[in-house]
Order: sequence, then C-alpha cells, then structure tokens
Amino acid sequence: MKLNELLKNVEVLNILGNEDIEISGVNIDSRRIEAGHLFVAIPGTQTDGHKFIPKAIEQGAVAVLCEYFPNKREPGITYIAVESTEDCVGEVATQFYGDPSKKLKLVGVTGTNGKTTIATLLYNMFRKFGHKCGLLSTVCNYIEDEVIPADHTTPDPIELNRLLAKMVEVGCEYAFMECSSHAIAQKRIGGLCFTGGIFTNLTRDHLDYHGTFENYRDAKKAFFDGLSKEAFAIINADDKNGMVMVQNSKAVVKTYSTRTMADFKAKIIECHFEGMYLDINGKEVGVQFIGKFNVSNLLAVYGAAIMLGKKPEEILVILSTLKSVSGRLEPIHSPEGYTAIVDYAHTPDALENVLNAIHEVLDGKGKVITVCGAGGNRDKGKRPLMAQEAVKQSDKVIITSDNPRFEEPQDIINDMLEGLDSKQMKKVVSIVDRREAIRTACMMAEKGDVILIAGKGHEDYQEIQGVKHHFDDKEVVKEIFGN
Repeated sequence: MKLNELLKNVEVLNILGNEDIEISGVNIDSRRIEAGHLFVAIPGTQTDGHKFIPKAIEQGAVAVLCEYFPNKREPGITYIAVESTEDCVGEVATQFYGDPSKKLKLVGVTGTNGKTTIATLLYNMFRKFGHKCGLLSTVCNYIEDEVIPADHTTPDPIELNRLLAKMVEVGCEYAFMECSSHAIAQKRIGGLCFTGGIFTNLTRDHLDYHGTFENYRDAKKAFFDGLSKEAFAIINADDKNGMVMVQNSKAVVKTYSTRTMADFKAKIIECHFEGMYLDINGKEVGVQFIGKFNVSNLLAVYGAAIMLGKKPEEILVILSTLKSVSGRLEPIHSPEGYTAIVDYAHTPDALENVLNAIHEVLDGKGKVITVCGAGGNRDKGKRPLMAQEAVKQSDKVIITSDNPRFEEPQDIINDMLEGLDSKQMKKVVSIVDRREAIRTACMMAEKGDVILIAGKGHEDYQEIQGVKHHFDDKEVVKEIFGN
C-alpha cells in the first residue's frame, strides 16, 4: 500500500521525503520492524518510541510517523509529523488492514468486572447459532477454533486490526471483544467501527494508571461517546454510572437490571453450586452459573443477542447450555466433601460479588475460607479494601502472594493487613507462599465448607521480579485433593 493512501485519514503537519513509497507493514515496536515497514513512534508511559527511530530504520523501516522529527535524519527515509501518534495509529492500522471492523458485527464490552465472561459467552452463543466468530479477551483470543494467546486485555491497534482482518479472511460474521480502560485511553480501539457496546459496572480499579476514579470512569465513557447512531449501547441500570456512560452517546440505548425497571430484567428463582433457575423477561430458564453478578452478565448477553437480531426463545435455549469461563467461579469438589472455588476476583467489588454468590448457595450451612492477595506495582489503595472485604464475608482468611511483580510479597501483604483492626486480625493468617496458603486452607476445611481462591483465576503463572513462573491455582488444588 502506498504511504499517501495509508495516511488519507490522518491530519499530517509536515512530511519530509517521498510520500508515494510502498509500505509493506506497520508497527509500533522497533524490534518487529521489517524491510519496507512504517514505524510509528509513540510516547509511551514507560519509554518514548521516538528513541527507537534509529533502531527501526536499522531494521528496515522506510518511513517514520512521529510527533517531532529527530535531529539526525537518514537519507531515503520519509518522516511524517502529526500532533499525536497515539491518536493516529488506529486510523493508520485500520487503513492498512482494509478497515476490517466494518466487515464484521463488532461488539465491545467495557466495565470493571464481567467483561471476559460476557464477551466469551457471546462468542460461544453465536457459534452455537451457527455463525463464524472471533473473540478478543483477557483469557485468550480466538479466530473460530484457532487459539491466539492474549498478552493484554486489548491488543495494540496494529495487532488488533491484524486479528480482525484475519477474522474477515476466514469468513467470521461477528467479533466480540473486551475494551479495557487502558485500551480506550491509549486509543488502541481508535478507527474501529462497533455495532454495539456493553457496560457492565464500575468500581475502583487501575487508579495506578488513571490517577482518579473520575479519569477511570471517563475512559470507559469515551467508548460510548464514540459509538455511531446505528450502534446499540446496553448498560447496567443497577450501576449508578450506567446512565453516565451514555450521556453523550448517539447509540440506541437499552438497559438491563436485576433490581429495577429495564429493557432486559431477571430474577433468581432457585440456586445451587451447579447453577440457577432464572426468570428472564417473564420466561424461565435454567443456567449453569451462580451468583447475582452472573445474572447481570447473562442479561447483558441476552440483551446483546436480542439487539443482534436473535429471537428470545432461541437465545434462552442456548443460554441454558453455556458454561462458565475458565477461572470464573470454577468449583472443584474434594473427596472429603468440601468445595474449592477458583475465581479471578482481584478488586474489592469482584471479591464481594463472589463471596455473596457463595453465601447465596451455602445459606449458612458451611464455613467460608478465603485465600487472596493483591498484585504488585498496581493500585495500592485497593489492598486494604480487599482484605476488609475478604474478612467481612469469610470465617477464615489467608492473605498470600498474587503476582508480586517487582514488589516484595511481604510488603504487599502488609499493605493489605493495614486495613484490618485487632478484632478482624483474629480471623486472618498470612502465608507468603501461595501454594502453602492453598494447602493450609484445604487443611482447615471440613465437609460442607467452601474455600475461595481468589485473584488469579485462569492465569497459569506467577510474575516475580519480571519473570513468569508456572503456577495454576486449579492445578495446585487438584494436586492437593489427589494427595
């Protein structure tokens, strides 16, 4: 593709060099540059991409999109200056890959909790309807049956468009994706055309990046601000931020709720650890999920399927066959008669939701033992809140390591313990080694009890000092049960 064609939707400030050259690829990572590529220099949060312009040229870049020209410019290289490369990269990637999102029905899911579950269930549902589909999620990316490991909740704009283009190439009709606040703020979804958007809920998370809750909220809101009048926006009416999300949206707005009047409404008729019996818009259905928060997730899925043209009766039939996403309220039953539940809950609100779901089923007939920690190099303010939430709804709490990253695990644990008073501390023990913490919880449990192992869910690693070590909560539990 010619460079000038690639830049047709970009407001260029200045060009030095030949803008009629052929471009064979686009990248923001200088290490991935090949001969004939355009390198996009983005000022990142960790390092400035402009520093890597010489490296990109050395690798074979023939053009550089940047915010300022380097002092030393190489002959034969075309330099393009724009006001913000972060704002432009999505448009460039969309153009290079042939605007793939316009050839799909693309639905984005944003919010603090529930994104993975909703996006994955929509992917599974529409495949059961007989459609070819793609999925972009925290757990894994899929193009039909092809598995593509996920490093981020939302890929960078170039990788994102490459994946969407591949979906189009294999005949996918639908794509469902998580849209994280980082991705929205960093314009990773810039240039994409969404058929619809779903808002789940908003609680404290990622304040280490956004600084304030208001900034975090506004990042989510920007997604809905960008939807067209042909798109739909489905929001959780039970969350006070729901209507805030669509204040400036041109999209057709629909609501879902378990508590108030809404377009899509549900209530629990009966629940146990294997599932629930629900009333959804006046029709009864059995589902293989537990917890009120999952009722909300299922309503979002139901609503999106309606807005995508499916019939209510057909949706409910498929809804009854769907299973929970890996590492989300996933039960493992012990030979001794107690149950371990592995869940990804890593925010105070998510922990509260999971513990509520467990108590709804237990109904006072067993103890709850919670194993949890908090991630390193992330929002420190939520650490004491996590501990408080765990203690409030558990008979015993074991505070342990999560992904300490570049922090000392004991320092993270101490931050969590600071949120507890002397009375609450009587319920708590701290064990740095996560495997030993899980083993200790299993030793404490008796028949009829539930152990919640929270924080990592589907993850099969622990990140310590920049190195990922294999560690899977589910594997550890099964090993302990086997012994």
